[in-house]
Amino acid sequence: MKALQYTAYGRGPVVNEVPEPVPGPGEVLVRVAGAALNPLDVKIGAGHVQEYFPITFPSTVGTDLAGTVERLGSGVTGWSVGDAVIARTDPTAGGAVAEYAVVPATSLVAAPATIPLDAAAGLATAAATAWQAVTEVAQLRSGQKVLVHAGAGGVGSFVIQLARRAGAHVVTTVSGAAAGIVRKLGAGEIIDYTSVDFRTAVSEVDVVVDPVGGETEARSLDVLKPGGLLVSLPVPPDFERAAARGLRAEFVFHASDAERLAKVVAVANEGLDIVVDRTVRLSGAADAFDHLAQGHAKGKVIVRP
Repeated sequence: MKALQYTAYGRGPVVNEVPEPVPGPGEVLVRVAGAALNPLDVKIGAGHVQEYFPITFPSTVGTDLAGTVERLGSGVTGWSVGDAVIARTDPTAGGAVAEYAVVPATSLVAAPATIPLDAAAGLATAAATAWQAVTEVAQLRSGQKVLVHAGAGGVGSFVIQLARRAGAHVVTTVSGAAAGIVRKLGAGEIIDYTSVDFRTAVSEVDVVVDPVGGETEARSLDVLKPGGLLVSLPVPPDFERAAARGLRAEFVFHASDAERLAKVVAVANEGLDIVVDRTVRLSGAADAFDHLAQGHAKGKVIVRP
């Protein structure tokens, strides 16, 4: 079969011919209908997170996949050949961007019925991270004001929808070209970060969800109300800086969790849009990976083997 693989840190991935994997005890072979690329994949390939997610080369790219059960390993119950599933593999294992992938049966979740199967791969990390940030950490509730940075991004687009579902008023920063996307998702106020300093456009915010980090994190403290919460996604925030200003800060470190992903699927079945930047064949996966690495993607990049 074909798979997109890292061959060395700092080198772009390539499509290789590799043996079809065989499921072991407790594992399932999935015929991949779609795999979603994530910023974490870029960091893994660059070697920026090898302390947490070391890989051995060659290593197949990707954690997020959707497809159908092809074969069951010994001892697997609760799943049948032909079941439509989604999953997030452990980042050190990867394996998603390929024609077939072996996944622990405990990581599988029934795919949503309301979303095309290939696109449903986009839920596994981005939507589950947004769920963790909005529902578990921020515990957003009706009437609160939330500022979502990079609202047209993979995670940000889901944060907007989940925050609106909670009854919050959503303000988001995007480039002007993405305004239409976030408006459809439910953003109440839209700030074009390319021409406006968001600190002049919004204040008295209950919660900031920040997938960007760096200077954006520091400036976000200026718009929070006393006791407000900064939720940082890319790196741990400066907790002491926030506390010195009477603010709270939390870091969302997302880990594969089938129970959480099942809750996301339940919401998706009630109505959750996946913003898809592009869908490519496996032959174009390396170029799509580079597109994501350059920060150009609006929503999810899906590879359809």
